[in-house]
Parts: sequence; structure tokens; C-alpha cells
Amino acid sequence: MIGNGKRLAAVALALAATLAPAAAAYAAPAASAPAGASAPVRALDRIAHPLRSTEPGTGTADLQALGVMVGDAKVVGVGEATHGSHEFFALKDRLFRHLVEQKGFTTFALEISWSAGLRIDDYLQRGDGDRDARQVVHEVMAGSPWDREEFVTLVQWMRDHNLRHPDRPVHFLGDDIGAPKLDERVFDSVTDYVRRTRPESLPRLNELLTGLRPLDDAIAYLLDRPLAERQQNAAKARQVLELVQRQGSGSGEDFEFALQNARNIAQTYTFLTVNPRDQESLTAMERYRDQVMAETTAWWQRRTGGRILMSAHNDHAGYVASDPKTYPKTQGSFLRDTLGAGYLAIGTTFDQGSFLSKDQPLDGEWKKFTVGPAGPGTNEYTLDQVRYRDYYADLRKAPATARSWLDTPRPTYNVGTQYPNDKTPEIAIGRAYDVLVHLHTVREAGKL
Repeated sequence: MIGNGKRLAAVALALAATLAPAAAAYAAPAASAPAGASAPVRALDRIAHPLRSTEPGTGTADLQALGVMVGDAKVVGVGEATHGSHEFFALKDRLFRHLVEQKGFTTFALEISWSAGLRIDDYLQRGDGDRDARQVVHEVMAGSPWDREEFVTLVQWMRDHNLRHPDRPVHFLGDDIGAPKLDERVFDSVTDYVRRTRPESLPRLNELLTGLRPLDDAIAYLLDRPLAERQQNAAKARQVLELVQRQGSGSGEDFEFALQNARNIAQTYTFLTVNPRDQESLTAMERYRDQVMAETTAWWQRRTGGRILMSAHNDHAGYVASDPKTYPKTQGSFLRDTLGAGYLAIGTTFDQGSFLSKDQPLDGEWKKFTVGPAGPGTNEYTLDQVRYRDYYADLRKAPATARSWLDTPRPTYNVGTQYPNDKTPEIAIGRAYDVLVHLHTVREAGKL
């Protein structure tokens, strides 16, 4: 079963009742901005571009202005207001195809584990025997928010693209460390490299890896192992990284790949030293998780020289999160520190509809939840009065009459892996994102 950092956060919620992705209460939208519309609505009307569809394969004329907004960005983070709505997943697929074909993008990054991303990328580059995209997605992402029909469609398109264009393949990157498994190939990459280049170091490496490999279920590891043991294992994992760092000359593809695998081992075991009963520890480890996701994405971009669509929840893709106590610094903020204008954050909102989430923090079933139109006082209530049913807007070019509204935190739909929750998140969308995509309605994603 594949999970993610939010699932580990759910463990913490169950133990400490401190972590909870939240939701807002939600009023019928106006079809267009009337003459008496508020100043923010009139201002947003001026910068809004209609989005004709979220479905991939429906033409891209309406995405041209979004391509201009992307500009020369090396990494484009695209958020999702829920982890379980068809339109957000489909939109990312549609946008990725457009960016591949029109802007030369080469990688789709997702908040799954590094090793899970490698397995999907293997399928994209070489196929996987008799298994098709559906089987690969289900095996790799089982139990996660992305074990969905929409990701089968995306992965299948990526595989077909590579068959049609072997000279310019696309890749799949897992940038997260909160997953419940470290694949054996991650460990094998490290040991194989040391065996080939510095065989005299292999006994020490194997000694350090004893007790670390394999990591089949991080949730069980977190719950069953004492903190002192987990800290000791993290120290051993960091020694593995130091050993590999000493083996290579600092250059060469084999060395870089082995080093990244060793780094992933160290990062994962460091993350698993979190104390679920200590809020300060939880906050520090969620900050570390976002930092690692950003570092992995930036490393991949430097290594490949390609451009990346980075898919994540809004709380990771944006510059600020709705719950800074849990997510004090986001992946988007770290990427902006590293890439400057080379990073672009796209957030998403919706007015009403359905999505998949869980009503139990641990191992609950993904269930359908439905919400009505957004109520007064929410960001979506105003956003849904703009003339277009679905649209996107470059918030960096918002008129001054909208700036104060954009920079004020308000209740905003923001659903993670648990719903409902007591606290309503508040987001200042102008501070969180460069570009916003607003959808009038969404429906639940397709279960496999």
C-alpha cells in the first residue's frame, strides 16, 4: 500500500488530535459579473481567461494565455483544493500535455515516494511485461489519493508519448518521503554502486543497512518502533549517505543516481523520527518533508535540464499553507527560494461539488462527500461571481482594486485526506499563488 505524508499526519492526528486538513461551509453563483458587482469581482473580470474544459484531449486554444503566464518557469507547481476530485486531476493531465507539446516540459512530479516514482518511470521508459497502465498505477499507488482512473489516463498518455517520441521522452518523478515503503531497488542502487567502485567499503555499507532494508510499511514502523530506535536508524541512514558521498568523484550519472538513492534513504528515516505526540516535532517534520520535496524536485530539474509540472495539494504547491502550524513552510516557498522566478505556483478553487476523502484518520475508506455552493465570506463566493463559469487568472497582474481582497485570508475549501474537520482553513489567495484556476463545480474522482 502506498501512502504519503498526509497519511503519516493522519497517524499523528489519531494519536495527538492535532493535525487536520480542514474544510469550509459553502450560495448560488452569478452567471456573470453584474453592473453592481463588487470591486474585487470587477477587477478579477479584467484578468480572467475562460477555461473551456478540464478534460485532456479537448484542444488547447484556451490554454494559450496560461502558457504565456508559465513563461520560462522551470518548475510549475499545480495545486489541488481536494485530493479526490476528477476535474483537478484531469486538469493537470490536460495542462501537462499542453506544456509537453508547446513548452518542452519533460517531467510530471507528484507527492508520492521517490521509489514509487521510479517504478512508474520504468513503465514509461520500458514498459512492464504484460502489465498495462491500470495495473501499474494500482500496484504503485494503492491506497493513496492517486489510485484513480484519472492517473491511469495520464500514465497511459505518457507511455504512448514515449513510444511515439523516443527522442524526447517524458518522465514521472516521486518527490515525497512520507510513503510507507522504500523499494529494494533504492537500496540495490547504493550497494551496486559501491560494489563496482569501492568494493572494500561494501562490508561497512551492508553493516549500516542491516535493520534498514527493506522498509515495507512506514506507518507500522512509526507506530511499533520506539523513538530511540528510530533515531538510531536515522543516524545509520545518514552514515550510509556519508559513505556514498565519499565514494564518488562528485560527477557522473551513476554516482549522482546512487547518491540520490542514499539521500532518499537518509531523508526517509530522518522523517520517521517524528514524535507523533509532540506538536513541535510534528511541525518540524512537516517542514522537513516540504523541504525535501522541493530539494528532490530541484535536483531532478538540474540533473535533467528539463522543465517540470509539479503536482501537489494546494498547501504544498503554494507559498503559504492554510494551516501554518502544521505546514510552516511549503514546498512552493522552498522552490521559490531556490529557483526564484523559475518557479510558478498555480492554485485551484471550486464553488461546489463532490470529492473523495476519509472520515477516519487511519485506514478509513475513501468516501464521496458533497458540498453545496460557497457561502458569503468565503473566497469562492466572490470568485464564483466572475463572468466565466471556469477560468484562470494571473494574480500577479491583478488591479490595485483587487489587491487588498486577494491578500486577506478568508475561509477557503481545502480538503486533504480527512473530512469533515472542525477548523475552517483560511487562505489569502494572492499571497499563496501566482495564478489561480477557479472551477464552478467538481465531482469525485474515479475509483479503480
